[in-house]
Amino acid sequence: MLKQLEILNARYLQARFVSRPLMFNKPSGTSRGVLTEKPCWYLIVTDEVGNSGIGECGPIWGLSLEQPETYERELARVCDLINDFPLVFEDGQLNLFPSIRFGLETALLDLATGSRQQPYPSPFTEGADGMRINGLIWMGTRENMLAQINEKLKNGFRCLKLKIGAIDWSTEQEILGGIREHYPPEQLELRVDANGAFGTHEALQKIKLLHKLHLHSIEQPIQPGNWQAMAELCRQSPVPIALDEELIGVYGATQAQLLDTIKPQYLILKPSLLGGIEVCEQWIKLADERNIGWWVTSMLESNVGLNTIAQWTYTLNNPMPQGLGTGQLYKNNLPSPLYLNGEYIKYNPAEDWDLDVILGQR
Repeated sequence: MLKQLEILNARYLQARFVSRPLMFNKPSGTSRGVLTEKPCWYLIVTDEVGNSGIGECGPIWGLSLEQPETYERELARVCDLINDFPLVFEDGQLNLFPSIRFGLETALLDLATGSRQQPYPSPFTEGADGMRINGLIWMGTRENMLAQINEKLKNGFRCLKLKIGAIDWSTEQEILGGIREHYPPEQLELRVDANGAFGTHEALQKIKLLHKLHLHSIEQPIQPGNWQAMAELCRQSPVPIALDEELIGVYGATQAQLLDTIKPQYLILKPSLLGGIEVCEQWIKLADERNIGWWVTSMLESNVGLNTIAQWTYTLNNPMPQGLGTGQLYKNNLPSPLYLNGEYIKYNPAEDWDLDVILGQR
């Protein structure tokens, strides 16, 4: 449990949740299909004088550990036991519901720090500094992906992350080759994310073909759970490998076992997917001890979840481009102080939050 939450132990708390699915502006392609909406629940924790903290619980069915049929039941359990929240964190049940753990952790953190949606005050929240992020290119047709790439480059991004593995392999190579032909590595960093789309017997061959494109890294080339195959791939691959889905559901002593077995070059840390900020900080500590690089990525949260992730990430002082969006994907996102300035995510402290739609005031 985060140390900042100890201040809440003496307060009487109540909790509730509201469902508010996020609607995409346009269908977004992933290796798991095309997304048109994303489930989202807001967990609201209120103290005896009416102050409220808000956290976001946002799974992605088929990727997250959670199952739709038991999700709201667990949210209700958490709300019923809110005054025993230290035990809720420790009983192990939330390991099966990592996005709820993240939502509970951040709702309590918001409440403990003044209910201002500023859990990590810093030069970032003062508007004095920003963070470099990568531009995310969604899977789609060749024309659609090229249009996305051109837009990101026009907006000043120097690091692009492309989802691969869902369209024709030769077309993907052609798109990547076309980018590199016009933008050498010193001008543009290229990351690719296969989401486990490569077979274990073809992965190394495909990665060797990608190597000539001078990629920064490839995320999760094969399906998670194949530790020995992934370890061999990390040992032989000419392109650095980042673990993503491989980290899902891994807690405690198994975290170190995984890293010592696979020996990856990078970790991708998604608080909503891995069980919150405290769990991600455990991964960071283990990675730093082993000279494994890492960066933080959001997981299609609304601005509520993204805000906490961005503020926390800034305090980590990681100079690499982070995988943080700005909530521009959704029709019904909440306005927030977060905004993009070129390839930087920034925070405007003069902008107010409009949380009434969550709190039920309208």
